Amino acid sequence: MFATLPLLSLKATAATLSNGIQYGTNGSLTVPPFWLAIPFILLLLMIATGPLFFPTFWHKHYPKVAILLATFVMVYYCTVLENKLKPVEAAAEYVQFMALITALYMATGGIAIKVHRRVTPFINIILLFTGGLFANLIGTTGASMLFIRPYLGLNRGRIKVYHIVFFIFIVSNIGGALTPIGDPPLFLGFLKGVPFAWTLMHNSLPWLMALVLLLSIFYFFERSNKAVPTDAPCAGIVSIAGSKNFIWLVLIIGAVFLDPTICTWLPTIDYHGHPISFVRELIMLTIATLAFYTANKQVLLSNGFSLAPLNEVCLIFIGIFGTMIPALELIGSFAASEVGKQLITPTTLYWGTGFFSSVLDNAPTYLNFVAASMAAQGGSIEQLADVQAYAAGGIYPDSVTKLSAIALASVFFGAMTYIGNGPNFMVKAIAEQAGVTMPPFGRYIFRFSMPILLPILFMIWVFFFAL
Repeated sequence: MFATLPLLSLKATAATLSNGIQYGTNGSLTVPPFWLAIPFILLLLMIATGPLFFPTFWHKHYPKVAILLATFVMVYYCTVLENKLKPVEAAAEYVQFMALITALYMATGGIAIKVHRRVTPFINIILLFTGGLFANLIGTTGASMLFIRPYLGLNRGRIKVYHIVFFIFIVSNIGGALTPIGDPPLFLGFLKGVPFAWTLMHNSLPWLMALVLLLSIFYFFERSNKAVPTDAPCAGIVSIAGSKNFIWLVLIIGAVFLDPTICTWLPTIDYHGHPISFVRELIMLTIATLAFYTANKQVLLSNGFSLAPLNEVCLIFIGIFGTMIPALELIGSFAASEVGKQLITPTTLYWGTGFFSSVLDNAPTYLNFVAASMAAQGGSIEQLADVQAYAAGGIYPDSVTKLSAIALASVFFGAMTYIGNGPNFMVKAIAEQAGVTMPPFGRYIFRFSMPILLPILFMIWVFFFAL
């Protein structure tokens, strides 16, 4: 779901047994009760209904609500379940998430890309497709932060809600399905042993099909937009100010690969036998600070740069990261159970991964479903040779199809909701700051995701996973 690199160095202390029940290192039962998922459901409902039905209360008190619900869940884990590792893991993942989001937001905030042409549907299509391609090079978060402002500027005077929605669909989510850099779950698969080029080889056709369909639909929306842009056409095509910030952007992407499980030379702190290192996050936050203070102030001003969108994401996701712990554990427990294993097919993996990636962190969802899929066929996600064999196919029946279903669903379905992927909420906040009245959580789903995106996701399933 989020544009984050989950805590790869912290393994779950709970060992998943053949019956799907998890026990901590001290032998105590660690699977949370089902009712402990209520705070997460409650938070989702409030995010969906708050801005619509009680906007004054929500905008004033949402930080308190998010922090209170997260605190309740984490205290319950520490005191009742006696499982302190899960809250520590969630907190560490949150720090990683915010470090990456903050660094990319600060670095791209100092870059002003302007397209000096009168906007046409074709120009918008080129920009969206370019953003989707760049998502594979700098991640969906990086591409979203880099392209959203020139996209808003290009459409000044005619910007509509659908412009932002299709940007979220294409640049913030589906575009990043071709490389491990594109989206965190794919990067996790790469670190576990899936070859770097695997996603490009096996995801290209569904990726192209989804983008062509989305851009075709976008074209019909554009043709009906008769609003005249305020800017007159210019002779130039593209100008870039603050290009030195691309150096910071490259350094951030490079820092993504500094994981202690891969770079064993990194200084770490041992926590229950697992190495923890925040060197990557410290580097990212340092880059964020340097990017902000060295940025051209005129560029920041022209971008309408503000910390308000970053602050909103920071506070909302405290609640999401804290309350989703039991939901993820319950999913993992069921997926590892005998009943769960019997239900594993490309179809159930596609829709199951997709549904939970829409509302939960898509990275651990990806790992849970891959682990369950491999375990059902006698493999282990912790064994490099098993993962490589699973990705290659041959030894494990339908393994390539199953892995592709999980990978695509974890990326594509992130566009179904505002919280399905980290950049979604950030793009929404930036658009609202620019004066676009974005639909609330539920209306986004029922007006755009379900009638436009869901049929395309269904077609992807029919063409690639239904048979």
